[in-house]
Amino acid sequence: MTLLSRVLTALEQIGVPHALIGAAALAAHGIGRSTLDLDVLVTDARVLERAPWATVEAEGASVEIRRGDADDPLAGVVRVEQGSDRPVDVVVGRAGWQSEVLARAAIARIGDVDVPIATAGDLVALKLYAGGAQDRWDIVQLLAGSERAALVTAVDAMVPKLPPRCRALWAEIRGQS
Repeated sequence: MTLLSRVLTALEQIGVPHALIGAAALAAHGIGRSTLDLDVLVTDARVLERAPWATVEAEGASVEIRRGDADDPLAGVVRVEQGSDRPVDVVVGRAGWQSEVLARAAIARIGDVDVPIATAGDLVALKLYAGGAQDRWDIVQLLAGSERAALVTAVDAMVPKLPPRCRALWAEIRGQS
């Protein structure tokens, strides 16, 4: 059993909706990008407690829990590492629209586990929210795909729920691509 499957099992045991995001989710949508870790989005702050990770830790993984402060856009991050497995970051969002991302995630097979994966439109919304240079590149790559029109429609529907800086970035990227 991989570290990812053990992390997902821990989340499922306490009933926490989750979805794969980041480079692994981009790969599932046909965009290849190297990364060292796997990112899983949740919006349930119970994962920032030690109890949900007891079994994972008992199996030899290290679990580092980092809580966001009041100004942080994230409630926190749980970093799970063990041996040669790719580390897993459980990213704890706090915005209501992020729960919608989880509800729309579609199941796909990654290695030995079935995992919900954020839709391409939701990945763009998350990338707009993060707003970094790599995030911008990822958005442009997603827009270059054959499903551009449907992707733009999906993002246009989500953008009004995002902060103004995200709406401005979306307008800029759409104007350039």
